Amino acid sequence: VLNRIATADMAMPVGRLVYCHFLNKAGGVEADLTISRLAEDRYLVVTPAFTTTQVRAWLHENTPADACCVVTEVTGAWAMLNVQGPNSRALLSAMSSAKFDNESFPFGTWREIEIGFQHALALRVSYTGELGWELYIPTEMALPVYDRLVEAGRDFGLAHCGYHTLNTLRAEKAYREWAHDMGPLDSLLEAGLGFTCAWDKPGGFIGREALLAQREAGPLKRRLVQFLLDDPEPVLVHAEPILRDGQRVGYTTSAGYGHTLGASVALGYVH
Repeated sequence: VLNRIATADMAMPVGRLVYCHFLNKAGGVEADLTISRLAEDRYLVVTPAFTTTQVRAWLHENTPADACCVVTEVTGAWAMLNVQGPNSRALLSAMSSAKFDNESFPFGTWREIEIGFQHALALRVSYTGELGWELYIPTEMALPVYDRLVEAGRDFGLAHCGYHTLNTLRAEKAYREWAHDMGPLDSLLEAGLGFTCAWDKPGGFIGREALLAQREAGPLKRRLVQFLLDDPEPVLVHAEPILRDGQRVGYTTSAGYGHTLGASVALGYVH
């Protein structure tokens, strides 16, 4: 069931996770998420908090009535602490007996680890473009683990960050955000995310035929591109018009000041 709904191939080994999308029949993006294979018959679907209702509804609407498949909402049972940055491996290694080196814990995998006297699912995935892990902890145990992270983090330069920090980091890497950079009316190919598709998997996926028709029709009429301003002074916030030779050719969809790059960065569709 999930293989038909998601663009990626769900026939991955237990312990792997993938970044993928749910599409409508026109190839538009209905969801942007990660899926982890927890067991032969069990997957963990993770989506941004503001899209939970959308994703749950899409799963139910596209699960055949006679399918031997159950969707269970576990959002309230788990809290997620996001540990990102060049010292994330050192910090987690100091707190857990698990191994976090590349060979033991490669990108795109998950492991069950002991941390802060609790058990957690650690997913090596990043929305910042940096080394990092997402820690999924039973909700009632999240505060003790958080306290231990903060305490141990004093030796590693740990700092709290908010949504705007995350937003500017992902914009620097041109990582897309659903509802800003793509949505149901935006083609996955126009958004530059065709690499998430397992084009030849058995049974295909919803939206595959529409995307193939777009590819065969020739060059796309528009595409999402990334911008970096030459001038470090102006601050972009999104929805600014994009001009070429004095003519408007699109609008920015995401923007912010790129502290790593020293000027404002933006994403936007260009016709």
